[in-house]
Amino acid sequence: MRTDVVIIGGGPAGLATAIAARQRNLKAVLIDARTPPIGKPCGEGLLPEAVEALANLGIRLDSSGAPFAGFRFTDEKSSASARIGRGRGVGLRRKVLHRLLADRARELGVTLLWGARISALDSRGVSVGGELFPCTWLVGADGQRSSVRRIARLEPRRRHHFRFGFRRHFAVAPWTDLVEVHWGERCQMIVTPTDAEEICISLFSSDPRLRMDCALAQFPEVAARIRGARPVSREAGAVTALSRARAVARGNVALVGDAACSVDAVSGQGLSLAFQQALHLADAMAHQDLSEYERAHLRIFRPAVRMTRLLLWMNASSALRRKVIRLFASRPGLFANMISVHTGESAPESFRAAEVLGLGWRVLWA
Repeated sequence: MRTDVVIIGGGPAGLATAIAARQRNLKAVLIDARTPPIGKPCGEGLLPEAVEALANLGIRLDSSGAPFAGFRFTDEKSSASARIGRGRGVGLRRKVLHRLLADRARELGVTLLWGARISALDSRGVSVGGELFPCTWLVGADGQRSSVRRIARLEPRRRHHFRFGFRRHFAVAPWTDLVEVHWGERCQMIVTPTDAEEICISLFSSDPRLRMDCALAQFPEVAARIRGARPVSREAGAVTALSRARAVARGNVALVGDAACSVDAVSGQGLSLAFQQALHLADAMAHQDLSEYERAHLRIFRPAVRMTRLLLWMNASSALRRKVIRLFASRPGLFANMISVHTGESAPESFRAAEVLGLGWRVLWA
């Protein structure tokens, strides 16, 4: 059965690409060896850009999840807060998000092949269970170890920057309408509201042996808030990385989501990038010109990398991190500017390398 687009990978990036393709009247087949509901350990916060992209895909989150209004950075010495000026963020369980995307894809007529094993794969098409699906476009949405990326010879040139993330939910009402980022010794604990009576706690660290119960000793404020609270999910972990494929398109093959690029989960920008990629890629396929997608991807990826590197720089040195948060606390306008770029409210140009360098000089005097 010939189709316009075959998408390998049924996570949020793949489903979003399938939905966007159908909105442009392209026939889409999505293939994944897993079966729904599909989850992934992550911070579960959707930035305003992600919420807006979902609305463009026909998915509104008016009654799903828990809205949040900004961010708070805190450590043992200082605390800085900034609110989102335009749009809203939403904390949402990953499995709920996946169900919404899968339902929307099914509604639009995407052929969804769950639990399917691929017997042959190349740029001309895919064979599943003896059935051949030749295609005009092949999309890899199959994660950091992408098979599509490998056959297209688009593996990253540089070694990945790896860290480890762990996530657990607790039955406790959110105590703030902000996403809290608590900084410890080369690790971060992030608290995101996911429901009126539930929070998600995520831990990110370069130490694969560090677990949430042990790490809580570094975060007494969080520990006090959840003391006696009932865990409502198991602790689950995943690798998080800052990496980028050699290119996001070659011939008739394109990459989206973590197959194309990934940013350290502390930035919270992974899903925002994936949904924006899906929309741009669908436009490029409809116009039969993947160079459009390559240019758009570069525009949206650069500021995300810039912000991620800043956050990882703060993680690398306790002394520098303390100075940065102290500076943000004393100069809230600077922190608000960073958050406005981070959430897509301001243009990336307002936080270019020159400002990061200026921030470095200010930190030295903080």
